[in-house]
Amino acid sequence: MRYRQIIIAIIVLASCAAALGQWQGNFTLEEENQLDGGVGMTWIDGEAYYTIGIAPDLSFGKLGFGLNIQLLYNTETGKIRTMDWNSPSDYARLIRYIRYGHKGDPFYTQIGALDRARIGHGYLMNFYRNQINYDERKIGLITDTDLGAFGFESLTSNLGRFEILATRVYARPIWNSRIPILKHFAIGATYITDQDPDAHTATSNEVSTWGIDIELPLIRSMGFNSMIYADHASFVEYGSGQALGISAEFDGILGLAKFGIAFERRWMGAQFVPNFFGPFYEVHRFAPQDELINHFESLGGDTTGLGLTPGSIMTTKHAMLPMMQQRRKGWYGGLYVDLLHIVKAVGTYQKIDDMPNSGELHLDILLSRSIPFIAAEAGYDKIGMDKLKEIFKLDESSVAWLGLGYKINPYMLIFVDYIWNFKWDEKSGRYKSQERFQPRIAFRYNF
Repeated sequence: MRYRQIIIAIIVLASCAAALGQWQGNFTLEEENQLDGGVGMTWIDGEAYYTIGIAPDLSFGKLGFGLNIQLLYNTETGKIRTMDWNSPSDYARLIRYIRYGHKGDPFYTQIGALDRARIGHGYLMNFYRNQINYDERKIGLITDTDLGAFGFESLTSNLGRFEILATRVYARPIWNSRIPILKHFAIGATYITDQDPDAHTATSNEVSTWGIDIELPLIRSMGFNSMIYADHASFVEYGSGQALGISAEFDGILGLAKFGIAFERRWMGAQFVPNFFGPFYEVHRFAPQDELINHFESLGGDTTGLGLTPGSIMTTKHAMLPMMQQRRKGWYGGLYVDLLHIVKAVGTYQKIDDMPNSGELHLDILLSRSIPFIAAEAGYDKIGMDKLKEIFKLDESSVAWLGLGYKINPYMLIFVDYIWNFKWDEKSGRYKSQERFQPRIAFRYNF
């Protein structure tokens, strides 16, 4: 519909005006003690609900936590939406997150929503989301420790039912050297597994990946850092791939503007796909075979000789890896900007050479909450892209959220949320897109 194109245009144009993205995956919202709430209406798949919500977001030094308490009353029956409160996990998700520190700190941990999870340089896991299904949100856990000479990153997607487990350990073998740059030379090893991709069945069908990487700083100074890095990754019982990249960060003048940029060249062998655990993994991990065939064909896959035919039979994502019968090359790029602490924008784009529908886009943007009159934040993921105009099409290859508000006074806003994500449909046995439109009168108090 026309209004959907307008919404996506707002997200894309606003993000492009500030720049596209963050290659590090360290994009974080502002640390403010904030009480957010409101009353309004919500439309979900054409059904209308009265909405009462409260969402405090509190930060005390490195400690922060956020709640998300929302009650939806059906306008026809007057009853609370039962899908929001029919399992123990529905009550657990009242706590959106609890965290200590941020990604890249000596110690960082977060429990709850994982919106932009990344392991290492992101070659196997980048911008992973564990709550792409609004009605089946999971409680995940991230724990990272950096002790200088060595450290680790770890992640689990669902504490209620062990599914994705990921870890990367790394060492800086010459950390005690007096050479400022070389002391940061690092070697890492990664292991990621999904213990049970077909989560909606009683069977188990594990997929496992491993990788090794190195990174060598080129320049490290007060205002500019850069490095080169290389990754090798492989699927157990399947194929492998490699990547070589360069990244740089610039703090600008007096810290008023920060920029980050990265470029990565990729070589992919047979039966290998980079960023396997990406933003759409929860939808693709167990999906109809026809959907997965279409997705893997856009990445250069071929069903010839495999006996695979399009159909509604459910299968796992990694079962489609044999479709990747040829070696391929591709690239990945990203750009990040924090301008005057007023706007932050993050985005990445990756594509396989000579594969028209292989483009994958990620965008995030946030306006500072200190800006008068307006409030805005947005995020967008899109896969299977060929032409630029496809950005403006919301479909089964899209995830989007947009929040726009007008501040009546410092504490009161007229706010509209638009969310396009997915839900599990028991009748068809597949994920389907879900549209949520939420106008509301909101109050927001910073303290």
